[in-house]
Amino acid sequence: MRDHRKPLAGQPPTVPVQRHPASQDGPTDRPPASDRPRLAERLTRLDTAARRINSSLDLATTLRNLGRVLVPALADALVVQLRDPLPNVELATGEPAALRVHHTQGTRLGRRSRLRPVDPGGPLARALRLRLPTGPVVLGRPGADPHRPLLTELLGARGLGRLPAGTALLALPLHGRDTALGMLLLVRRPGKEGPAGFDGTDTATAGHLATQAGLAVDTALRYTREWEIADQLQRSMLPAHLPQPHGVRLAHRYLPGERGAQVGGDWYDSIPLPGNRVALIVGDVMGHSLTSAAVMGQLRTSAQTLAGLDLPPHEVLYHLDEQAQRLGREQHLATCVYAVYDPIGNRVTVANAGHVPPVLVRPDGGAELLDLPAGAPIGVGGVDFASVELPAPPGSALLLFTDGLVETRRRSLTTGLELLRARLAGAHAHSPEHLCQEALRILPSGDRGDDIALLAAAFDGIPAEDVAYWYLQPRHETPGRARRLAAHALRRWGLEHLTEKTELMVSELVTNAIQHATRPVTLRLVRTSLLRCEVGDDNAALPRPRRAAPDDERGRGLQIVARCADRWGATRLGAGKVVWFEQRLPRPGPGA
Repeated sequence: MRDHRKPLAGQPPTVPVQRHPASQDGPTDRPPASDRPRLAERLTRLDTAARRINSSLDLATTLRNLGRVLVPALADALVVQLRDPLPNVELATGEPAALRVHHTQGTRLGRRSRLRPVDPGGPLARALRLRLPTGPVVLGRPGADPHRPLLTELLGARGLGRLPAGTALLALPLHGRDTALGMLLLVRRPGKEGPAGFDGTDTATAGHLATQAGLAVDTALRYTREWEIADQLQRSMLPAHLPQPHGVRLAHRYLPGERGAQVGGDWYDSIPLPGNRVALIVGDVMGHSLTSAAVMGQLRTSAQTLAGLDLPPHEVLYHLDEQAQRLGREQHLATCVYAVYDPIGNRVTVANAGHVPPVLVRPDGGAELLDLPAGAPIGVGGVDFASVELPAPPGSALLLFTDGLVETRRRSLTTGLELLRARLAGAHAHSPEHLCQEALRILPSGDRGDDIALLAAAFDGIPAEDVAYWYLQPRHETPGRARRLAAHALRRWGLEHLTEKTELMVSELVTNAIQHATRPVTLRLVRTSLLRCEVGDDNAALPRPRRAAPDDERGRGLQIVARCADRWGATRLGAGKVVWFEQRLPRPGPGA
């Protein structure tokens, strides 16, 4: 039979503690001086084993480390059964109703075992309640064994029957800080010299490590619960769906960091702007914690508010920088790229706050990292930001991303950026989903600790023939001229059936605009799958619908627009505003 009482994970042989007569100062159990170094080394080995068991916050890794510590040093095989479902250890009370195998090593025992119910009055429930080890039990030994019913409940009669006679089993309960978590089963196979066995020292050593394992499993479950809450919080702060404005197609990806890492502050967003433009944002709050996720949520909300004011990109970053400095005593830093795409002018304006540069894919398939003024991260304070305007013809695309995509533990940022640029070169921007998929292909397997946010925009543009734009002087005859111009554009587009309602709404909005404007009023009609009309003036006060009295001559214009249009709204635009409405267009027939 193989001697299983060899050193644990390299420890020296077991040193018996000898009892010595009492001295004048009282009784003593100290070993002889010659044995103390060996005993100290054994305790050091036990401490090393306990540290290894507790070296990870991941449950699967914790169980693997437990197996490596105990097999083959203390047993030939190991089976770990935990309560099912895995509990919230902060709330779980009472005994488990069922156990399920979560890890095996050195054996196929229990790998396909079904859920094992725990009989509330049975030996397994008693062992879990009293934290008692079983035995050990040696199969095939003559006579009744009081611990065999527990093993039968733990493994089933068929599982226990597949083990050869002479097999020694030692079952130990796993307890967390407040609740029973499961059972640890150690197996020793019989050798040539006869049955296997566990002596008192083996049982004590296994019991000590089972205590450490129970606490480690408890810690891993607590951390997993906290990680899931933090991850859910972060995801709730990100947009579930992006708007799909006309002239651009959008796609996004978000990949959380590996479970061993805390949540980060990566975010992305897309915000429709007047004139069929769209704001594209990707940012990254430095650090990994719940605080980072909370700061991300505040900055994203601020960015949405600033975008609604239609400020230039560098002005948005400036105000975000001020906002970050007011978030608390601690300094909160974040990097960010803010871009505004104009599908009518086929231009994109970009500003950068210490972020990795976006990749622009040209219609011919070429790809380049945008050469932007890097700026400083948001939160530094006192930094100037600059906007750069670039051509964005139809067929081009822009990919915004966070550094987790290009920088890993084994790959530098510069190398990752060039790898991404080369990967996207030749990837014609037919689909933003395709761009995201191609970008993620550069990720090496098993080498990612940071979270990743991607936002891809494929630029289609809006043809010039689908846009009509006029400047109108603020005069009394202007509403009538605006009606005639709108009717002419609708006839040119074959939308005569919308003329009556459109003329009425255009007249009301232009009439309201010239009452407050000091400069020319703008009128724009855009035909996509919708007919959108925008009337702009230099007065920043946004109109609000109000209930007009029966004898009031004014106050009904917006009520008419609200009744006739499918959607309408008002948005500040620089020092003025734009009031708009939309009407759905009929879908063309199959032969159109």
